[in-house]
Parts: sequence; structure tokens; C-alpha cells
Amino acid sequence: MSKTMTREASKDFVRDAHGEILPIIENFYSYCAEGKLMGIKCVGCGQIMCPPRAICRNCLSDKYEWVELKERGKLVTYTIIYFPPTQFQLLAPYAVGISKLDDGPHLPGMIKNVKLEEITIGMPLRVDYETVIPKDWPRWARYFFKPA
Repeated sequence: MSKTMTREASKDFVRDAHGEILPIIENFYSYCAEGKLMGIKCVGCGQIMCPPRAICRNCLSDKYEWVELKERGKLVTYTIIYFPPTQFQLLAPYAVGISKLDDGPHLPGMIKNVKLEEITIGMPLRVDYETVIPKDWPRWARYFFKPA
């Protein structure tokens, strides 16, 4: 953490010297822990990004505001993982996909609560959140997709 960042005890957000919540992945997952799907909206061009980025990929501005996103979208693409990394071996096989959210951005995530053979491109999905924060890496609240 640089000198300009602080961590507020009551909310686990990393902030800049002015108290603004920074557009970093740790803050994205802190919002997930509150059951909120948050992205950032570029002040320069209006592009919405989720997860957040420090610089707009459209206009390269670093001016942004946090916005709460609708937790619904449609599945754009997916894959089924049969040979996962060590920390996910107990879940295999499982599906990971990219959903185009109703608010515009594309968001990757696991797809749960559906039989793998029932997953189809274009199916409506909803974001939901794990209720338990893992003890192992990453120690963040997690989101996932489920059928809407």
C-alpha cells in the first residue's frame, strides 16, 4: 500500500488520500461481501467496467464513479473445467462463463445451481454471492452466476 492509501476499519475498502474508494479488485470484492455488484463508470465517456479498472479502456481517463449494477445478464460463452487448479479440484467438473450484464459490461464467473448439460448460450443468469469467505486464497467474498 502506498502512503496515499488507507484502510477504513468499519468497511474493508482501500481509499485514496481524499477518502475515495479506489477502483481496484479488492474493493470490488469488498462490495461483493455486502451483497452488492458494483462497477465503475468512466466520467469521461460513460463506459461501465466490471470488475473495475484504474484507467478506462475506451478513453484512457482515470476519472470514475462507483455504480451499483443490475445482477442480471445473459450467458455469452462458457466452458466446463475438468482439470482445475489445485484449489478448485473438489469442484470439478464445473462451468465458468461470461455473462453480458443488463447494464452492459461482460463479467466472468462460475455457473452454479444448474446441471452442466442444461447450460446454454443466451440463457438468463443472475449474480449471487457465497455466504462464507474462504480460509484459503483468495480470501474474498465470491460471486457466481445461477439461472435467473
